[in-house]
Order: sequence, then structure tokens, then C-alpha cells
Amino acid sequence: MSFEDSLRDGILLCKLMNKLQPGIIAKVNLSGGDYKMMDNISQFQKACVKYGVPDVDLFQTVDLWEKKNIVNVTMTIFAVGRTAYRHPEWRGPWLGPKPSEENKREWSEEQLRAGETVIGLQAGSNRGATQAGQNFGATRKILLGK
Repeated sequence: MSFEDSLRDGILLCKLMNKLQPGIIAKVNLSGGDYKMMDNISQFQKACVKYGVPDVDLFQTVDLWEKKNIVNVTMTIFAVGRTAYRHPEWRGPWLGPKPSEENKREWSEEQLRAGETVIGLQAGSNRGATQAGQNFGATRKILLGK
């Protein structure tokens, strides 16, 4: 069974969310028609939002149901993995690198003013900036006809 086929009914996705946060999805539809399976996907997406996954990281239901954009589905799973780092009650394995944490700094007015007098390396230098010795392509040949 392919990756997208194993996720298509939403059961594994719902089980994942219930493993990360027990009870976040009250009822997983294990049988039924297409509507019930699409409902599993919808419940997974709602559980992701409750868990703290940003809306922009969620795939659309049709991405998985119609197997049109499995990359977005995979990216959502990685977003769930990143979000799990922020939940100290989760003691299992994580997926992907740990997200960076805020490193807020306070600058005094004196420190801010001192930075205004420094010319940064981004400004660059024109030292050595000549075109001497550069040849690009063939030289131009001018033929004088008689």
C-alpha cells in the first residue's frame, strides 16, 4: 500500500493526534463510506489547530482525498512534529529539527546610537574593483574592405 493510500481514510492521522494528545479526537470513523473517511481528515485538521499547528501549515482535504498534493500532506505531518516540541507532556520521539526559540534582547539608547557610526561590511569596498585584464568572449574583428 502506498503512502497516500495508507493515509487517505484519515484513520492513521487521527490515531497520531490521539497519541500526541489523548482524547483530542473523540470519535474516529473506522468504517463507513467516503463521507466518514473525509470526516476523519477534517477532524485531524481541527485537532492540529487545537494542538497548536499554524493554519498555514495545514493541507486541504482534497490534497489527500484526491491524492493531488501529497507534498502538502507531508509538510503538515512535519508541522505536527515541530509542534510536538512545545508540548512537554509528550515524551515520545519527535519528527524533524527542534524549532528555534525566541532570543529577545534589550538594547539601551546608547548602544543603538553607537551602531549608527559603524560602517558595516555590507557597504563593501571599491578597492581592487577594476576591469583590467578581463576578457569576455571573442574579440571584435573589424574587416576593412577594398
